[in-house]
Amino acid sequence: MAMKCAGCILVRPLSRETWRRRNILCRAKTSWTRSVLRSLGEAKEGGVLLPGGRAMLHAWPVTVRSCVGNVLRSGRGRGRVGVVPPTITASRRYNMDRGSGYEEAVQTLNTLQTNAQTLERIRRERGRNAHNSIPQMQSFMDRIGITLDELDGLSVIHVSGTKGKGSVCAMCESILRSHGYKTGFYSSPHLVQVRERIRINGKPISRDNFSKYFWSCYNRLAQTKDAHDGIMPAYFRFLTLMAFHVFIEEKVDVAVIEVGIGGAYDCTNVVRSPVVCGITSLGLDHQPLLGNTIDKIAWHKAGIIKTGIPAFTVEQPEGAIEVIANQAKEVKAPLHLSPSLDRYDWEGREVRLGLPGDHQRINATLALQLCHTWLQRRGETQELGSIANGELEATSSSSEGSSSHYNKEDRNEDDTVPTAKPFTITERFAQGVESCLWPGRSQTLKRGNVTYYLDGAHTQRSVQVCVKWFRETALMEEKTINGPVARVLLFNVTGDRNPLSLLKLLMPCQFDCAVFSPNIAYLDVGASADQTNFTVTHETQISRCAVEKTLWEELHQQDAIQSEVPLQTRSPVDHNQSGDGLQVDYVEKACSTSNGPIKRVQVGASGSVPSKFYCTDSTIVAGNSKDHSSEEENANSAKARVFPCISDALSWIQHGKDKELSRSNSSQCHPHSSLDEAVHIQVLITGSLHLIGGALKVLDPTMSD
Repeated sequence: MAMKCAGCILVRPLSRETWRRRNILCRAKTSWTRSVLRSLGEAKEGGVLLPGGRAMLHAWPVTVRSCVGNVLRSGRGRGRVGVVPPTITASRRYNMDRGSGYEEAVQTLNTLQTNAQTLERIRRERGRNAHNSIPQMQSFMDRIGITLDELDGLSVIHVSGTKGKGSVCAMCESILRSHGYKTGFYSSPHLVQVRERIRINGKPISRDNFSKYFWSCYNRLAQTKDAHDGIMPAYFRFLTLMAFHVFIEEKVDVAVIEVGIGGAYDCTNVVRSPVVCGITSLGLDHQPLLGNTIDKIAWHKAGIIKTGIPAFTVEQPEGAIEVIANQAKEVKAPLHLSPSLDRYDWEGREVRLGLPGDHQRINATLALQLCHTWLQRRGETQELGSIANGELEATSSSSEGSSSHYNKEDRNEDDTVPTAKPFTITERFAQGVESCLWPGRSQTLKRGNVTYYLDGAHTQRSVQVCVKWFRETALMEEKTINGPVARVLLFNVTGDRNPLSLLKLLMPCQFDCAVFSPNIAYLDVGASADQTNFTVTHETQISRCAVEKTLWEELHQQDAIQSEVPLQTRSPVDHNQSGDGLQVDYVEKACSTSNGPIKRVQVGASGSVPSKFYCTDSTIVAGNSKDHSSEEENANSAKARVFPCISDALSWIQHGKDKELSRSNSSQCHPHSSLDEAVHIQVLITGSLHLIGGALKVLDPTMSD
């Protein structure tokens, strides 16, 4: 007789009794287990319904969950509709009420991710229903039990922007923590563990607290979903709700909130009365959702500005500042540009930032203005110390009467946005910006004879900044090394971003070879629930990596013959161009590789696979034919490789020079000649924060603790 497992269709060639004995009785011979088995025996042969579907499986006690969970993780099962044994239902409810562990919480959270098909539909609709986001968020808050008045009670610093908003928020949190305040910090995405997104006093909330607060929110939503057409919040919305809940329960003095995407319709914009708002540097990103011009994107980002609430920004691309200024004028909010970092009075101190890179100077001045204004509006005059220009007039929307404090070059051309007053940097301010840490952004990690340079740049402007930082830092290191140094690029881009426009900007780094990998740390999908991603399939990521590899090879081919190519066709490799206006149809492009031609490569949000993939020593190669005779020659001469996961890619790259990194089978592939001869290897990892997170999981296991 075949036995169908609860919650899935699993047909085993065993008798019912044999299946029970092997899968459940051997695990826990308790009276509770026997009662569950009796209920299972009374269930219909058609299958047993898991209340809440797959999401609720992880809230089941281990003795029942284990057999079903193993099947679902293997991908062989799917949900069934049938009878719910009352004993199991009661047991599940008990387990939910008391709360489950961290892994169970994260696994359940992952079920709220938007799948790839739904995400693609949202992109096609270009956020047509985005205006419903805030009312929906308010409804979810009501179901959890958070009132708008309670949310108004949070002292919020709200920050939007395209580049640097996470860094600005991290600096704000560090500065105010150095002043002795209890801080809350909500950011996205996480690098290694999801609890990184919600921080108290600069540290991710503990696993126990994450579990406690997660189940507190999730259970209330699950209990009320039937009255709301079964609707549950998506992944990011849920975490935003949970962050609000944590900050209220933990009674933080300040909550630093980073916007997710956009601003006007972002779910964090349910905050009605922040203390101060900030808008970081803008650029073209998330265009299917926000629009394909800087004006449209600026409108979304400026949507966090509230009536009467001070707002600060930085120098912006042409057209963006006017949109931001008009938005501020419309809601009668004072708006100021942040002054140059050199204009502050550092009282003789050297300007030292905890976050490396010249671009962080722009982020630092914005963070200083946000924190200074927060302290002013709190009325904490004793905390301002020796600040010289601490008057609130610094945030006045009118420049009249205060123009003498500004130089002409500090003003916007049309004189509509005044520059805020610089002030004296006290010891606590200096300590805050100097001690700020923000992993994955211009981060250097040296191990053995390998130096890893990690930066989550994923827009054209941010990649330009990344290239400048890498070239300067890597060159300084190279001067201290006796012997040949090899440079390797580990790259992947996600979403709807154009890989060619970014790869083109990386060409001046003069990499010896480039490696492309999906944003997956290990092929074992069960290695970490924190990095499970249902929004894109592994096949799609592999296909995109194959396209990136081909584009990189074509850039090198064109670079080699550019002197023979007419000027108008050289734009993809013209390193003097910024790339902002580059028009490249990478969706359908004729291309070739050293292993054979690919007739057509098609890639988009869904991504289609090239005509054939084959594997050689765990190295995935795109092409139509496999030429064994030239395989060794190609291994040494090829400019690019694709690996199925980050750990395999790093194992091959380090070539035995990083003793802390275990070597997988991929390290046995033919190495690039430059890696074989080098005494030191410099690796730039960039293109996606998710890629950085996977790399840090492999390189720094302590981040998973």
